[in-house]
Amino acid sequence: MSIKVNDNWWQDLFDGIYLITDIRSVGDEKLTCREVDFLEEIFGPDKSTSILDLCGGQGRHSLELSRRGYQKVTVLDYSRHLIELGEKRAKKEKLNTVFVQGDARNTGLPGQSFRFVVIMGNSFGYFMDEGENKKIIEEVFRLLTPGGTLLLDLPDRDHVLQNFKPFSCHEVNEDITVNRERELGEDIIYSRERVTSRKGGCLRDRTYCTHLYHPEKISGLMTAAGFSSVTCQRDFMSRGADGDYGCLTNRMMVTARKE
Repeated sequence: MSIKVNDNWWQDLFDGIYLITDIRSVGDEKLTCREVDFLEEIFGPDKSTSILDLCGGQGRHSLELSRRGYQKVTVLDYSRHLIELGEKRAKKEKLNTVFVQGDARNTGLPGQSFRFVVIMGNSFGYFMDEGENKKIIEEVFRLLTPGGTLLLDLPDRDHVLQNFKPFSCHEVNEDITVNRERELGEDIIYSRERVTSRKGGCLRDRTYCTHLYHPEKISGLMTAAGFSSVTCQRDFMSRGADGDYGCLTNRMMVTARKE
């Protein structure tokens, strides 16, 4: 394996450059609205239901939910940069979205506080040690009220493996280009991302990883944490016809219930 990944790569990757390199997804307002349309179908008409957007970044989903009248929406993310961006946006639009900086494995939030917890945009499976990823699921179970639901947005493992591309390149704009090199491990993708500017040279050269989950594997992790009624919906917001979006090209939505 030529791509070496630091265990804590996720602690400082999600900054202003990330918002540039992934703007095709995290900056796509039409996609965000489509995703929130789906969430609304799950949440139902009660706008007072409590929702936690875990690993929610700058809160693109939560801000849209707040715009649509949801009154109890909280975003938790480790990135101080993204949290501050979300807070500024909420203040500017006079939205009541709450932003919290914290670790998804140990949020510090009160137990049984949320009816729904969502983890969107391929924000799960970042830890090299699978035991650390399991801690997030266990923490979600603790945070949910009895009868609460977890919605987990993951890459579709089979689609990723069948369409694996070791290299990809896209131009963000006339100045910035993003090159990605990928290697496959055992249900894990190791990536090296190089971001270059025609004007400023190399802006980033970093490595990271993402675990891939077969429906049976993620269902097993959910069940082990105490969840039941686990379902996996494939082809969730598929963008296969639009180009190579890496792990966000074709996705799987997992739902699980705390009985």
